[in-house]
Amino acid sequence: MRTYDDYLSEIETYLKKVVEPHHPDNLYIPMQYTIEGGGKRLRPVLTLAACEALGGSMLEALNQSAGIELFHNFTLLHDDVMDRADMRRGRATVHRRFGESTAILSGDAMLTMATQLIVKGGTDSPTLLPQIRLFNRTAMEIYEGQQLDLDFEQRDDVTVEEYMEMIRLKTSVLLGCACAMGALIANADHKTVNAFYRYGEKLGLAFQLQDDLLDSFGDPIVFGKEIGGDIACDKKTWLLITALAEDETGELRNELQNPSPKDEKIRNVTRIYERLDLPERCRALVDNYVEQAINELNSIAMSHPARDFFSVLAENTRRRTY
Repeated sequence: MRTYDDYLSEIETYLKKVVEPHHPDNLYIPMQYTIEGGGKRLRPVLTLAACEALGGSMLEALNQSAGIELFHNFTLLHDDVMDRADMRRGRATVHRRFGESTAILSGDAMLTMATQLIVKGGTDSPTLLPQIRLFNRTAMEIYEGQQLDLDFEQRDDVTVEEYMEMIRLKTSVLLGCACAMGALIANADHKTVNAFYRYGEKLGLAFQLQDDLLDSFGDPIVFGKEIGGDIACDKKTWLLITALAEDETGELRNELQNPSPKDEKIRNVTRIYERLDLPERCRALVDNYVEQAINELNSIAMSHPARDFFSVLAENTRRRTY
């Protein structure tokens, strides 16, 4: 079993080839800028690693892994436009750097390139149709999750259960797809494909909750984004929804209805979160989903090194700082 860095090196090299600039420059350069922004490449690594863990060849999964990563970046690019975000991975977002119209169009192009890569294996692959169905179902679920996220902006009665379903759709299903895609390429049986999907799905829930936590309590230099962005725009997160349900003083609702200046608002809200012990409770929830993800590995037949790879990856999710 290779290391995470081995898979990362392979996918970085391949992505650079995929997004080489073409004419017109203003369509392709923003795509190249997006990919050059880096990132953990968690999703394509999961695809490559799942395929090899089950006896497949990493080379057979390169196209699909790159397609999943391009799709992920397409969603981020459009999310940044919708959220009016200024920074992504420590740099100006595409719409700030190149303009909103260019960002939307380049995102569209990334989506199309992603679908081209998913089907690049051609009809010779016996699992091509299941791969296409998995990818398309995942894409629609992500759009549903994004719409729910937008809908939540207009509501003040969002429940924790609704929020967890939203992040499952918006974030977790793509990690599940990445793992299941690798398993499909390795010609794994239905039970194994589903177990790997559930592993990725639980991992995604832990990942998003940790992301929510870092947005309010992380180091901006390490995290690569402005801390308190969710608080500043009243974004519904597990932290905010839980605090609204439990803050009997009314201090939080007053802060949301009559906000202080941005920096002061962030300090006030994080203080309320801390008073309600929400950071520690959120970490406990992350731990719970990490354990659920690791437990899914028990039903997958693979080598001890392969099992350790996915267990350590899940463990690192709860310790990540960016």
